[in-house]
Amino acid sequence: MPALACCVDAAPLPCPAFAFTGGLSFPAPITFPAAAPPFTTGEINSHWSPSMSAELYNINGWGAPYFTVNSSGNVAVCPHGSATLGHQEIDLLKIVKKATDSISCGGLGLQLPLMVRFPDILKHRLESLQSAFDYAIQSGGYGSHYQGVYPVKCNQDRFIVEDIVKFGSSFRFGLEAGSKPELLLAMSCLCKGSAEGLLVCNGFKDAEYISLALVARKLALNTVIVLEQEEELDMIIDLSKKLCIRPVIGFRAKLRTKHSGHFGSTSGEKGKFGLTTAQIVRVVKKLQILGMLDCLQLLHFHIGSMIPSTSLLADGVSEAAQIYCELVRMGANMRVIDIGGGLGIDYNGSKSSDSDVSVGYGLEEYAAAVVEAVQRVCDKRSVKHPVICSESGRAIVSHQSVLVFEAFGCNSSNAATTNALSSLLGLQYLLEGLSEGVHADYRNLCATAIRGEHDACLLYIEEMKKRCLDEFKEGSLGMEELAGIDGLYDVVRKAVATAEESESVRTYHVNMSVFTSIPDFWGIQQVFPILPIHRLDEKPAVKGVLSDLTCDSDGKVDRFINGESSLPLHEIGDGHKYYLGMFLGGAYQEALGGLHNLFGGPSVVRVSQSDGPQGFAVTSAESGPSCRDVLRAMQHQPELMFETLKHRAFEHLREDSFLTAEAVTSGLAHSFNNTPYLVVASSQS
Repeated sequence: MPALACCVDAAPLPCPAFAFTGGLSFPAPITFPAAAPPFTTGEINSHWSPSMSAELYNINGWGAPYFTVNSSGNVAVCPHGSATLGHQEIDLLKIVKKATDSISCGGLGLQLPLMVRFPDILKHRLESLQSAFDYAIQSGGYGSHYQGVYPVKCNQDRFIVEDIVKFGSSFRFGLEAGSKPELLLAMSCLCKGSAEGLLVCNGFKDAEYISLALVARKLALNTVIVLEQEEELDMIIDLSKKLCIRPVIGFRAKLRTKHSGHFGSTSGEKGKFGLTTAQIVRVVKKLQILGMLDCLQLLHFHIGSMIPSTSLLADGVSEAAQIYCELVRMGANMRVIDIGGGLGIDYNGSKSSDSDVSVGYGLEEYAAAVVEAVQRVCDKRSVKHPVICSESGRAIVSHQSVLVFEAFGCNSSNAATTNALSSLLGLQYLLEGLSEGVHADYRNLCATAIRGEHDACLLYIEEMKKRCLDEFKEGSLGMEELAGIDGLYDVVRKAVATAEESESVRTYHVNMSVFTSIPDFWGIQQVFPILPIHRLDEKPAVKGVLSDLTCDSDGKVDRFINGESSLPLHEIGDGHKYYLGMFLGGAYQEALGGLHNLFGGPSVVRVSQSDGPQGFAVTSAESGPSCRDVLRAMQHQPELMFETLKHRAFEHLREDSFLTAEAVTSGLAHSFNNTPYLVVASSQS
């Protein structure tokens, strides 16, 4: 092991002897004659199944059709959604093993936390969105088509944006930018996309932004500059004249319609962006005077992210469609109605319209509501049906990535309560003179108490009571002894109930940073589905919360889907690794994540379904930022820092000392190049 390298002992503290988790203890058993062995953990788990875990974590609610639990008790990925065949399912645990095994063992040698991306899911999401609108358009007789754009702010990862352009090229899918670097990114990527794909330019703009957008149009990109403020129009007019480029203009309208949830704060008349009715009229008149009204071709609006219901959606789209028709009446060359973002996903699987983390509709219902609302208004006003565009980011990229991290330890359960222990010690005399079978039941009862298996303890006390009743019926047990066993039975049941009610929630220490990988949890209390990615054929016996590596009291996850304040988890230890996954986090989390405590992003692998023996292929892999990388991100100079420490080592360490300057220098170099996260000792998974 290199100097200064360290590892973490993942073994949890042992439970006190013969103690129930949470408050019930039995005295240590004395030696009894040979008896039948107690139930094993495997026998207890024989009453549990992967399907029960799927129901416990509501995987079918939030994860369908992309995530399920396989017969091995591991999370399985269905890369093609409901069209995935059985042999095409990908075992998530096998991906983690491939990524983290050493290179010498055929692995990639990556450290956790690990971001696993699934381009196949991304492709399926795009196709599903397009299919939903195509069906709504065809079934309703709508007179135009749908073509979406992806707002790159949701996840600017190069491969994700390039994949969206590639996968969406056949149905004219485009991109939306909200800043100058995003515009440069979009311009470059769309050079390989559909010539008809829209490049929608949103956000606040200066002269350089507008110039870039105009140049993009000259480069044969289908660019639309969307006014967020009335003042931007003068810059567009002036710069378009200087560059001799005829612009295509749109504007964002401030609708009256908005929703009341957290994500609705960006919409309505007091929204951050957009033009009021009076401003819209002034813009139209100015363009008309300048002979540029033909340049006005797109109407954009945004009701708010995570629109909860199709009724609210239809209300907002109807209001916008009326504005669109008025613009046509006023002479604008209108072609596109851009309904913005808002297509939500169901983070908790409740399919509820009364929650900030769920929506009461699917893709088909969403598309149908939009198409019907636009068509109804335009038909009433005898206006040609416009191209429908949406900026659905969250719904496209949320499912395509899974964050995997390890729980490397947890606090031990509480010791047995004094009252329960005292009560049981006072009843030990009841065992005196009883049969060997009762002694065996008692021994098994104590053994299960050691393991904290409440259900098994109840089974054994039931067996003891039944055995004593049979012996009483045979005449080999007196009424006093039977009454005593009944009393013991009541004490055990009450003690178990008390233990389960008062059992404290354990804290599981996890090798990741909330602020880096789940910033929305800390910032806006957004919850994401989190669960073990393996051992789902075992019943989770522990309730836990997650504590990250940062030196911050907010660095914890103690709120979960469906309003739960704890998560069902398994016991860890015995040299086995325990992996957890966070799902539906593909939107915003990576871009928003910071460097608190200088913990950088995770390692990343891209995984596609294949017909090989493992059923998947890792198409790219990248290790997470090193200590050197995160230091440089904060304007430090790692090379100079290393040289300073190296000089210090040779200045203060003698050649004959146990710790040589060479060893320290080697260790320093390793630390600069190693991961900021803990390097947990290798063990079985």
